Amino acid sequence: MIRSNRTRRATLKARTRTTRAAARINRRGTGTLASHAIAQGLTPRDARSMVGTLRKIATKLGVVGIPGRIHRGQHMRDCTRYTPSAVALIAAAYRPRRPEFKLAATRLALAA
Repeated sequence: MIRSNRTRRATLKARTRTTRAAARINRRGTGTLASHAIAQGLTPRDARSMVGTLRKIATKLGVVGIPGRIHRGQHMRDCTRYTPSAVALIAAAYRPRRPEFKLAATRLALAA
């Protein structure tokens, strides 16, 4: 495959992922922490990395989400969904080191 086409397709795929996650959160009113991170432009791998720390901060702050179930392939998993205002509260207490995470945390705090 031509390199320019590959980069174009990767850019389009990332934009689509971000837009879909943001639309799903707007439609439902809640989303998992990973969904909120993906909606701010992180890749799923980076979102999973960041969300582990966000979960610890959520329990430390006493922020409780709404329990739910998600489809993961052919299996069901338990999850916790948070409103944008709850995610903003968690992100305000989050102190990341990586520049991508700093930008995403700022966007999460402003998204509410």
